[in-house]
Amino acid sequence: MADSFSLDLAPPAVLSAGIAPSATRDANAITLTAFDRHATALVRYARSFGLTEEEAEDVAQDTFLALFKHLSLGREATNLSGWLFRVAHNLAIKKHRSMQRRPAHCSWDDTQLHTHTDSRQNPEVHLLERERRRRIGRVVAALGDRDRRCLLLRAEGFTYRDIARIVGVSLGGVAKSLARVMMRLAAVVEGHADV
Repeated sequence: MADSFSLDLAPPAVLSAGIAPSATRDANAITLTAFDRHATALVRYARSFGLTEEEAEDVAQDTFLALFKHLSLGREATNLSGWLFRVAHNLAIKKHRSMQRRPAHCSWDDTQLHTHTDSRQNPEVHLLERERRRRIGRVVAALGDRDRRCLLLRAEGFTYRDIARIVGVSLGGVAKSLARVMMRLAAVVEGHADV
């Protein structure tokens, strides 16, 4: 995903705004490192808002441009991953609201459903694994927006506190949301329930 679009920073425009060249170089280096580390996850997160792949890539691109501007102005560079996801969250909401009504489609990362299992497995194990992924995919697709976003952010390694800040809900709301999701997933994985 991250390879399908590029980050085109334009330092001359920033330099003409009176920002020191060293600040621009530092901002450029930090932004490119953050891009390499987080672009795929940001696109995947933006997709959870119901955006197309192209729209999600636009959100990620705008997020990294905002980071570059933020750093070029000498602003704080702590907890960049949380900052990036919060900016992407806000931009995705804005893009989603500006879209016209269109047919619903699967808004979570479809590629996870279609990944191949180890070809060395016997056909029965392969079939069971494919069925398990299909059932989990249906659960994730059926989740409410907040639950799905909390799950995706938790899968990216964010703490409950970071998720609360990014999504804009209370810490208790994140805990309840993730507990609900885990109970549904566990029931499906263990075969006690279906979607």
